[in-house]
Amino acid sequence: MMTLRSIIDAAVRNDDLNFLLTNRIPRRLATRFFGWFSKIEQPLVRDLSLFLWRRTSDLDLRDAAKDRFRSLHDCFIRRLREGARPIDADPDILVSPCDAIVGARGVVTDGQMLQIKGSAYPLRELLRADQPEAGTYVTLRLTATMYHHFHAPYDCRVESTTYIPGDTWNVNPPALKRVERLFCQNERAVIRLRLPSGDPLILVPVAAILVASLRLSYLDPALDLRTDGPRTIGSDIPLAKGAPMGWFQHGSTIVVLAPPGFVLCDNVRDGLVIRMGQPLMRRGTGVAL
Repeated sequence: MMTLRSIIDAAVRNDDLNFLLTNRIPRRLATRFFGWFSKIEQPLVRDLSLFLWRRTSDLDLRDAAKDRFRSLHDCFIRRLREGARPIDADPDILVSPCDAIVGARGVVTDGQMLQIKGSAYPLRELLRADQPEAGTYVTLRLTATMYHHFHAPYDCRVESTTYIPGDTWNVNPPALKRVERLFCQNERAVIRLRLPSGDPLILVPVAAILVASLRLSYLDPALDLRTDGPRTIGSDIPLAKGAPMGWFQHGSTIVVLAPPGFVLCDNVRDGLVIRMGQPLMRRGTGVAL
């Protein structure tokens, strides 16, 4: 007899069905509904939601700072117990800003980056910027069960945050295969950082279905970027490596763009599950593939 978990696993493995179920629905409406539903604190709703989530996923709460949650949303944005994510202190190492699965990676070539193998998109369109950018990039996908906060990958200063409204396509592999320039279509923020060397570092948190609500703790955590529409917020905020930067309400993607001089660490390959604070790139020479 098939269990609920096995049925869901089979649906996830079927790319066409997965894409249909997670994209060919009113994405904005579904996102608003889930945002409302996940914050319900009624004990029966909360407990049943958490029970079903645990039964149908690989949710692991052993490193959570607490074991009781007010709502499904409270569990999604959970914090971790002290020491659960050691930060690599090597000054030549740029660490992963989040728990994630490694996706496309490489060097910006002719202003293009890979969304997935065989599908490129222009960096200028992602950033909504005219100036050319260069460097090494990696796409980090957060799944629904992962720790949803992200942190400074290096000692840096936050110079600006640009909010870009957009769609809420799913950001999983079936959608990335089918929707061209998906990251350039979805709601996102372009966070420009400055390293102690003076080099730029860019993080682009990209929203997705059920997720479109980004909170930035280096600004006012209560700030909803969607309230006032597209804009750029200037700042000069120092952050140490590993310092909290913000969180997603569910799960999504962060594109990391490091300046020339950084290369991907040897073990960073497609499909790698990486944790916040672990080595992602290093200063040095080599081929960032």
